[in-house]
Amino acid sequence: MIKDLWNVPNVVSLLRLALIPGFVWLVAAGEHGWAGVLLGVIGATDWVDGYLARRLDQVTEIGKFLDPLADRIAVIVAVIAGLASGVLPSWFAITLIVREALMAVGAAYGWSKGVTRLDVRWIGKAATMAVYMSVGFFYIGRGFDVDAVVAAAYVFGLPGLILYYVVGIQYFGDMKKAISVAN
Repeated sequence: MIKDLWNVPNVVSLLRLALIPGFVWLVAAGEHGWAGVLLGVIGATDWVDGYLARRLDQVTEIGKFLDPLADRIAVIVAVIAGLASGVLPSWFAITLIVREALMAVGAAYGWSKGVTRLDVRWIGKAATMAVYMSVGFFYIGRGFDVDAVVAAAYVFGLPGLILYYVVGIQYFGDMKKAISVAN
């Protein structure tokens, strides 16, 4: 399993995870615009690890775990930091936090029932991308004081939130099926 960790796509996922403390440091320093740029880099490289895994025939179980882990951690950290720093509207941040908490509880329950993974859905990737863009745009727009970018944050954020909850419901159904198969 350790040898599976050190392939090109997994290193990309690990690098994405390694950039998160830099993002936190920028937020703590009040550099919200640059934090948003770094979040954009973390989010934009989300597709790179999956593309490389398929292209290089290096798909691994640990990679299937690392990619969504990097997404979840980056989003959770960005949302909590955005809520704490006032970069994100509180209703937006709280709605995202509630969804992530529900997903974590569902994943823990599924794991306790023998489910080790669910397949990622396209709509989940689209929702994650929209949320990443929205959160990043809030940081960039508010950090660099650009109203048009803040407006873009809402344009991506509202549909992203809706898709996030829709796919959460779909994953709930997937989890129910996976639990019945595991037991």
